[in-house]
Amino acid sequence: MKTDQELNRDVIAQLELDASIRDEDIAVRVKDGVATLAGTVDDYAQRWAAERALEHVHGVRAIVNDLVVKVPDHHARSDAEIAHAALNALRWDVQVPDPQITVKVADGWIMLEGEVEWNYQRDAAGRAVRYLTGVKGVSNMLRLRKVASADDVKRRISEMLTRQAEIDSGQIAVQVSGHTVILRGAVRSLNEKRDAARAVWNIPGITKVENDIRVSPPIGAAV
Repeated sequence: MKTDQELNRDVIAQLELDASIRDEDIAVRVKDGVATLAGTVDDYAQRWAAERALEHVHGVRAIVNDLVVKVPDHHARSDAEIAHAALNALRWDVQVPDPQITVKVADGWIMLEGEVEWNYQRDAAGRAVRYLTGVKGVSNMLRLRKVASADDVKRRISEMLTRQAEIDSGQIAVQVSGHTVILRGAVRSLNEKRDAARAVWNIPGITKVENDIRVSPPIGAAV
């Protein structure tokens, strides 16, 4: 198990690897596995990228992102300008159902509200506005439309897995909790395990897939 000092070095090294992050004004502190980022960055995209970078550091148990976005004067935009830019960005993204999304901007902070059918649409909307000039933050409050009943979701998942001949759906147990699907059981290969999770993501309203399927090659198979 790494010490906090070792984790601190790993976090700093990870930030330095990402060329999109200007890390000169970022301070890092790690205590009991919790990594805290403090300081300033020029735009929200860097703040977001810094947090994502820390997720790749093995041993970091939690992240506190206290980075403040200080937009340079030459990149400053009014809330009205940011709102117009956000609407255009959503409109031009083929993965975003923009008529179903409301945009609000306050002091450079974008709030996305409304309902979409798929999780990838919600992610795409956040990505579309994240890199706009002058943005200090994004709150993606888009909701997914109510999913079908747990029994219906299980049935649809089972049908999808059965249609994929290489997956034995009878060996996979499906648990549905709200917008989360948990997969358990055993398959013959890592590829089958991945395919099972991909099938689940094709169900509307799913926001999280916990893939706890074991890979158990048949007896006598080459590993």
